[in-house]
Amino acid sequence: MTIAFVFPGQGAQTIGMGKALAEAYPAAKAIFDEVDDALGESLSRLIWEGEIETLTLTQNAQPALMATSMAAMRALEAEGVTIGKAAFVAGHSLGEYSALAAAGAISVADTARLLRTRGLAMQSAVPVGEGAMAAILGLDLDAVRAVAEEAAQGEVCQAANDNDPTQVVVSGAKAAVERAAEIAKEKGAKRAVMLPVSAPFHCALMQPAADAMAEALRGVDIKSPAVPLIANVRADAVTSPDEIRQLLVEQVTGSVRWRESVQAMAAKGVTEFWEIGAGKALSGMIRKIDRSLACRQVGTPEDAAAAAGA
Repeated sequence: MTIAFVFPGQGAQTIGMGKALAEAYPAAKAIFDEVDDALGESLSRLIWEGEIETLTLTQNAQPALMATSMAAMRALEAEGVTIGKAAFVAGHSLGEYSALAAAGAISVADTARLLRTRGLAMQSAVPVGEGAMAAILGLDLDAVRAVAEEAAQGEVCQAANDNDPTQVVVSGAKAAVERAAEIAKEKGAKRAVMLPVSAPFHCALMQPAADAMAEALRGVDIKSPAVPLIANVRADAVTSPDEIRQLLVEQVTGSVRWRESVQAMAAKGVTEFWEIGAGKALSGMIRKIDRSLACRQVGTPEDAAAAAGA
């Protein structure tokens, strides 16, 4: 059995996530304390007792999901499962930062501050209401790229997330994305769903946020990860700190190549994926990519103990 540890992205957040881990494992509680200290506020109180609307704000959701993933990692470690048990790490969008923190490439405190900067920069890159994203269900990547090109009409419209063979997300100017949703249905998509997001992530409109992240990453110490990272924009393994720094900048405007990333890990011998942190969205995508791959969620004390037993 060859395992990859994968880390969820935005959308997986829930009020109360990680609280049971913090109560069961002192090392998991220490993660939330470290993130609170790094941000100069009690993000943990928001995560466990706050309003979902506030937690869902990009600048809160991103460090909160990372903290929950890292708390789950510390729980695994307390049960005797170290990062060395994984052949690779990977994460979906912001989850790539969680993967790098788990692999020791970036400190938890630096990761929290980077994700706060990233969330704020992504939110402010495009005025609210001017951008949009839509999930196209039932068309493959090439078909969605053609739809996006037809819909653009001089505006930005790009395939942003290649999630699995049945779901590709487009991102860009609101009118263009709305046109893409209609064109996709005309071309045989089962559904085209406008997503409840606050900004058009992973497209050229995010260039101001990419510039902000280039500046923020310049001042951060990045080490070689303990295990290779399968990077979103490359769908291949990277270990060089300089490459990681550059790819994190490219990731802001680039496509999340999740389907290809999973296929790349499977081709390198991975047979089981452990989703570390909140939710099970990645496991659902992975099963659609390759039904022969096993998935396990690690988000509760019971999950951590069961994973260690396995």
